[in-house]
Amino acid sequence: MKKALTILAIISSILAVILSVLPLSNLAFIPAIGSLIFGLAAFYFANKNNQPKHTVQLAFLLTIIALSIATYKSIFTETEVGNTEALEKKEEESVEDSMEILEGLDTEEIDGIEVEELDGIETDELEDVDTNELDDLDIEDEDL
Repeated sequence: MKKALTILAIISSILAVILSVLPLSNLAFIPAIGSLIFGLAAFYFANKNNQPKHTVQLAFLLTIIALSIATYKSIFTETEVGNTEALEKKEEESVEDSMEILEGLDTEEIDGIEVEELDGIETDELEDVDTNELDDLDIEDEDL
């Protein structure tokens, strides 16, 4: 049991050190807490059986290093907001392009059905359509 907990503690502490130096250093706290829990359990079993505790101490040392780096980065690193003007300009352009595309569509005739033909259909007739029948229809790409 001590060996398994020690191995888990070392693996999670190494993962915490790796995550602490990456830009998303806040994620390093999760494996660091796991490493502390596994390390405390391994330390308890090592103390109980009078076994050496050097590997457990290594896991604690790596966890402390990871927590130090992650805490330092979270306190002293400022998040910068990028240039939002370019994003807003691009969004406005895409809205304008969409409006131009929509204005260019022929609204009088859609897929061969003229608006006058649709005016004659009453809403009672539309409610009688079974949706299961519509799902069973085979529509080919050429029809679209």
